[in-house]
Amino acid sequence: MAEVIVVTSGKGGVGKTTSSAAFATGLAQRGKKVVVIDFDVGLRNLDLIMGVERRVVFDIVNVIQGEARLNQALIRDKRVDTLSILPASQTRDKDALTKEGVGTIIEELSKDHDYILCDSPAGIEKGALLALYFADQAVVVTNPEVSSVRDSDRILGVLQSKSKRAEEKRDPVKEHLLVTRYDPARVEKGEMLKLDDIREILAIPLLGVIPESESVLRASNTGTPVVMDAESIAGQAYKDAVGRFLGEKVEHRFLEAQKKGIFSRLFGGRAA
Repeated sequence: MAEVIVVTSGKGGVGKTTSSAAFATGLAQRGKKVVVIDFDVGLRNLDLIMGVERRVVFDIVNVIQGEARLNQALIRDKRVDTLSILPASQTRDKDALTKEGVGTIIEELSKDHDYILCDSPAGIEKGALLALYFADQAVVVTNPEVSSVRDSDRILGVLQSKSKRAEEKRDPVKEHLLVTRYDPARVEKGEMLKLDDIREILAIPLLGVIPESESVLRASNTGTPVVMDAESIAGQAYKDAVGRFLGEKVEHRFLEAQKKGIFSRLFGGRAA
């Protein structure tokens, strides 16, 4: 049976879909059979970040409504052969998703996958609640800012009360914290929350810290998950997070501001 992982946050714009794509790809690169599902009906973006937007014929709503079989809607990644994508619909309403329909899809995918990643939309409306309902584990994505951390704290409450595991009084959803867009220099200046403060507020295990990096935008624009960019500090940080998720002891990196040399100070220089 597959482990179901929801990538969630509550707040929009924190990097959930980027993280879903990177995390799913990273697990598949490690030989795991992975499928990532886009739950953001009406505003799908996962297919763009994964670089498969031109290959979308059917989507999750088509499958739920019996207009296509699951294997017709799944898109196999051409770069990592153990990775598949189930896109969201761009034209339907979120009410087209049903708990029974999503449950049937997850049950079918569980038969021959190691991990099912659910890329949650922002907020706590129907799509987001369905994305987390079947979760065994949750990657809670937050930025180092007060509003983002507050919304993540709210999502933790939802996970603990509205998941299937909570309903059935089973072991709770296992939670992981992923801090994205972290800029140590701005943290030092007091412009961003310190990592220790975020951890104290949310009080869940730290999976990874993804530094602010231009490579994230570059990867999104080219349809290549940033974890595939071995030169990028963000790509390396996602790879580290995948290792930790799989139980490896990996030191946290990119937490300190880099001291610039004289040429960097004179001519600038941004993180790759």
